Amino acid sequence: MKVAVLVILSCLVWEGMAKPEFPEQEKDPGFWKEWAQRTLKNALTLQDLNKNVAKNIILFLGDGMGVPTVTAARILKGQLNGQNGEETQLEMDKFPYVALSKTYNTNAQVPDSAGTATAYLCGVKANEGTVGVSAAAVKSQCNTTRGNEVTSILKWAKDAGKSVGIVTTTRVNHATPSAAYAHCVDRDWYSDGEMPDEALQNGCKDIARQLFENIPDIDVIMGGGRRSMYPRNTPDVEYPGEKKHNGTRKDGRNLVGEWTDRMKDKRGYYVWNKKDLFSLNPNNVDYLLGLFEPADLPYELERNKETDPSLTEMVDVAIKILQKNERGFYLLVEGGRIDHGHHDGKAKQALHEAVEMDRAITRAGLLTSIYDTLTVVTADHSHVFSFGGYTHRGNSIFEQNNYQAQAAVPLSMETHGGEDVAIFSKGPMAHLLHGVQEQHYIPHVMAYAACIGQNKDHCRTNSGSPFLSHISPTLALLLSVKWLLC
Repeated sequence: MKVAVLVILSCLVWEGMAKPEFPEQEKDPGFWKEWAQRTLKNALTLQDLNKNVAKNIILFLGDGMGVPTVTAARILKGQLNGQNGEETQLEMDKFPYVALSKTYNTNAQVPDSAGTATAYLCGVKANEGTVGVSAAAVKSQCNTTRGNEVTSILKWAKDAGKSVGIVTTTRVNHATPSAAYAHCVDRDWYSDGEMPDEALQNGCKDIARQLFENIPDIDVIMGGGRRSMYPRNTPDVEYPGEKKHNGTRKDGRNLVGEWTDRMKDKRGYYVWNKKDLFSLNPNNVDYLLGLFEPADLPYELERNKETDPSLTEMVDVAIKILQKNERGFYLLVEGGRIDHGHHDGKAKQALHEAVEMDRAITRAGLLTSIYDTLTVVTADHSHVFSFGGYTHRGNSIFEQNNYQAQAAVPLSMETHGGEDVAIFSKGPMAHLLHGVQEQHYIPHVMAYAACIGQNKDHCRTNSGSPFLSHISPTLALLLSVKWLLC
């Protein structure tokens, strides 16, 4: 017994000797002073506000990505790169403007993903459990839908002639993406198979159906959710022997087939696996529907890299398709399974999802420009996830992938947190996202920056021509030359 204890102690001592507690350079006060001076010089440049018109708008939504999750994901990212982690920068950390968002729903102090999605997409605070409807609509009461519908920034962008897209790691008819196109008093009405007969008789539509009918020409749709698109008991193309993945529709409609027929002469393509997705040349694609799983996509740690694309890969394809439009695009990207990992009490799953979303943010930045693209990263709500305990620098907060953290109160799943969440922004008019704001303010800033929706007056002169003082001088010159030549 004594020998075993000595061996363990010697190993711990050896490990401590082998790995410095922190980098040697951090002992030098000059290291920290030089770092601060670099940061200061960068901050001084922010006085030159970017007031260009945003040709493109990208919203990255980390579902459940509260501030503690951002901090822990930063540490994880660094440790995955062989660093201690605390000193690492996430891509969103590099954004010049940071604000806080108040996330409460109209009827809930601690919100859900549906009511919050209505806020940051439609610009209107709403009740918990409802999407794309105002607070006058009552959850699960179909007859309160009509007259209370509200439209989203995705529709405002589409109406302005921009291309629009939705990319998510959940099903495409889940709470977050559905607020972009649906008007539904119950976020769980994924297909008519999940709806009560009374709601169907009163004329309410399921969310999957609304995806294809409300805004029928969404340019890019990628995520999961196949089973909501097919008739009940239809075997899934990928899992034909597993009944839980069969179609759920009671109306007998094949929504994927209907979309394919409608888009066959419009350079539209449907794919359900990574191979087919990567076989496409984005230059030859105008419309894309990618449904890679019957329901939500797998966690990044469990993803089959041969069959399912990563969030970064989906974002890459989406932007390459959308950016062909000279009028620009709007893209909603959801890292949706951060939330699921936290609900399951599985911190490792949640944080790897957050790191993957940060990779996607990096990729989007490489494909776009801060001069004409407003990029916003935020969360719908937080979680009660936290970490502490006076741990040493560089400490790993993980064990196994599906290790489930202890809970003081036994529940079926962990709950959301009610504190404010961060808003990171860069690009045209990003400085308008400042201070502490109500969550519904976010899409109004985006619309103002892009001159869409109700925010257009500041973008035009009395003659109706574009107000070029909101555009960079170089771009203004190029536009003027093009106008003269044409």
